[in-house]
Amino acid sequence: MSRKAKTPTAARVTISLPVSLFDELDAMVEARGFANRSQALSKIISEHLVRDAEQLGRQIMAGTITLIYDHTKPGLQSRLMKLQHRYLKEIISSQHVHLENHHSLEVLLVQGPGRRLRQIADALIACKGVKHGNLNVTSTILPPIY
Repeated sequence: MSRKAKTPTAARVTISLPVSLFDELDAMVEARGFANRSQALSKIISEHLVRDAEQLGRQIMAGTITLIYDHTKPGLQSRLMKLQHRYLKEIISSQHVHLENHHSLEVLLVQGPGRRLRQIADALIACKGVKHGNLNVTSTILPPIY
């Protein structure tokens, strides 16, 4: 008699994290009462996938793209500026603040189709030297600007 092969209920993923981020993850796991890192990461990923699926379609949305980056990274500010100029229609305004230890915080006010805003955020966040980036959107939009 042959036994049916079990369908896997989980897949293993290996990631490398900066030590400081790893330590923060462990602190969050403990503070929020997760059983382990896998449970915490699974929850975080699941929440982001649901949010993206629900919100980022063709609907016009307003939001912000927040970037934290090392402004001493050669060519980074130029790459970010070129990307922002490519999306002039969607990027309404930006604010740049200098932080400690050669870091900058940049917040972009954006409006457009959700998929397009995700595309813009992904392109900016993927630039080497960007330490952290996030897109926050809402279905409430800006009034027409004349």
